[in-house]
Amino acid sequence: QVGLVESGGGVVQTGGSLRLSCAASGHISSIDGMGWYRQAPGKRRELVAMITKDGNTNYLDSVKGRFTITGAIAETTVYLQMNNLKPEDTAVYYCNAKWVGYDFWGRGTQVTVSS
Repeated sequence: QVGLVESGGGVVQTGGSLRLSCAASGHISSIDGMGWYRQAPGKRRELVAMITKDGNTNYLDSVKGRFTITGAIAETTVYLQMNNLKPEDTAVYYCNAKWVGYDFWGRGTQVTVSS
């Protein structure tokens, strides 16, 4: 089992920056990857960024060059640095951990980008 706690959401103007944090607890040694998904009203949840236990990363095309995922699963915390934010980035952002074939989720943190 894995517990995830997010922090760092908020309201920012277009072009601004935010950093999200996700702290994991529990059986972290079996986590294969950690990352962030987001869900906007009326839309499906989508993968934003993921980092594997080996340090490999992947990103949603629309955030490449603007968002950076850092941290290390072994250190129990990963971060999502979001720069040059756009109104279309507005969503609830959920931390995710992939653990032995299961998905664990945080409660989510709201990110609102005003135009």
